[in-house]
Amino acid sequence: MANATETIGASASPANSKSEMIALAVMTVVLVIAPAVVYPLFLMKALCFALFACAFNLLIGYVGLLSFGHALFFGWASYFSAHLLKEVGLTPELAIIVATLGAGALGVVTGLLAIRRQGIYFAMITLALAQMMFFFALQAPFTHGEDGIQGVQRGKLFGLIPLGNEITMYFFVLVVFLAAFLLIYRIIYSPFGEVLKAIRENEPRAISLGYKTERYKLLAFVLSATLAGLAGALKAVVFQLASLTDVHWTMSGEVVLMTLVGGLGTVFGPVVGAFVIVAMQSYLAGFGQWVTVIQGAIFVICVLLFRRGIVGEIANYLRIRL
Repeated sequence: MANATETIGASASPANSKSEMIALAVMTVVLVIAPAVVYPLFLMKALCFALFACAFNLLIGYVGLLSFGHALFFGWASYFSAHLLKEVGLTPELAIIVATLGAGALGVVTGLLAIRRQGIYFAMITLALAQMMFFFALQAPFTHGEDGIQGVQRGKLFGLIPLGNEITMYFFVLVVFLAAFLLIYRIIYSPFGEVLKAIRENEPRAISLGYKTERYKLLAFVLSATLAGLAGALKAVVFQLASLTDVHWTMSGEVVLMTLVGGLGTVFGPVVGAFVIVAMQSYLAGFGQWVTVIQGAIFVICVLLFRRGIVGEIANYLRIRL
């Protein structure tokens, strides 16, 4: 067991990839100057979904578990955050923290029920649980049913900094996104992350080395759920709204699409995929229902021509790690 731990830990400890550090610096600089040329509300929406996609990618890209119910954590954290801000009167940072922890608690319950199954069975259990909670959200008094929780005030950060200004709100979202992104990056390249990759590649062999793989998968699931909840809680503050759309099964489908388009199992792929999908939704809104058809066509093209996703294909062509 000790030898196995040392082997996996050693493979997780090489110096950070230079290409990834350059990409991180470029991404940070672009996002800092982006509000000067792009509408901040669009950028905030894209960053929330980018964080959601990164959280989802942690589970499917590095553990190999496909969840069709991640809208459960994203949407309910959104409800928790909106309710705490509007009805309880918490400051935004406290509302987001409590909502994120609530999503993590839901992740523990869901994970304990689903993690012992694999493949399509795991996916269907997560979908069933998410749909059950969707119908609960439809009926629960505090969610206000189809109307959702509207008119949420952003409040003051730490009781001092008003978030009503779009630029101030944007940089708050950016700081949270970058912090969460760096956390996910650290998880991926930690000894824990290396064990997750070993489970993805060959779970029976990981078990033979002495690892309790169900515990690792459960912890990865809870981490993914918690970070997805952070994205949902943040989105509720940005849009001052929590609605049924956030907990609907189509939201789970969207995050799958973002991850695949950007690049499954890549660090920056989900971010690119989220920006691409959100941009299509925003700038193709004039096409009405045809937006879904266009998205489907682009998805098919990506699957046929860019099987590794946008970032995956770029990384493969340049022979670098992204």
